[in-house]
Amino acid sequence: MRSFLAVSRVFGVCAAAALCLASLRAEPPQKDAPPIPKDQMTRLDDGTSLKGWHVSAKSGHSGTSKNKSGGKWEVVEGAITGSQDIPGNGGLVLTDEQFGDFEVRIEMRNDYGPDSGLFLRSTERGQAYQAMIDYHDNGNLMGVYGEGLSGGIHRRNFSFKGQVTSIVVDEKSDFKAPFDAKKWPELWKADEWNELRARIIGNPPTVTTWINGVKTMEFTDTEKRHPDKGSIGLQVHGGGDYTKQFVRYRDIRVKKFD
Repeated sequence: MRSFLAVSRVFGVCAAAALCLASLRAEPPQKDAPPIPKDQMTRLDDGTSLKGWHVSAKSGHSGTSKNKSGGKWEVVEGAITGSQDIPGNGGLVLTDEQFGDFEVRIEMRNDYGPDSGLFLRSTERGQAYQAMIDYHDNGNLMGVYGEGLSGGIHRRNFSFKGQVTSIVVDEKSDFKAPFDAKKWPELWKADEWNELRARIIGNPPTVTTWINGVKTMEFTDTEKRHPDKGSIGLQVHGGGDYTKQFVRYRDIRVKKFD
């Protein structure tokens, strides 16, 4: 009887562990599948520290400091907050864990001006597929850019025009913008927290992005040009002087598919 009970307990522990692992991983969604519900995702930030993250000064954005510092990153009022630490010097904050196929969601409330980005499968040097957060005049949100990659990857379907409430839609984009310029202020809540998402599947990958639940871009690469796994990263771009303007991200969550 004791032996049977012991085996039962071991089986129960193993089953619980398997269920826990399954909750973190899932089969890749179909191409047109909607975003993963927030409550089915694992949180990557704790709102009080940078535990599970580290700053990288190895990218070209940290050249002003001769790659000795990667910008200024701290947690302020529950949000991972970044800026240049000295004029012109940016950098990255990266997850310690590496991810392959996954979906990531973030809440963002950046100042309008600094150039940022959501890095997918990033290396320490910042080579990655980037979901764009170019939050400035002539910039874009949730286009796809090949940061440090070959192939000249740069896909966007709209650009900011002057103020954050004004955009110009690119009618020639391969992936048409799902909103028109007049509707943009209804979708994007200026000076408030907004949700951004990106999903990356396969290698060569398909990258899909969303703004506040609206599918914004889908791009499929034509060749394998980057490793299967890497960190999730957030960027403060180098150049200019953005020591007094900030990027802010909170409630960062991921769903693994591998």
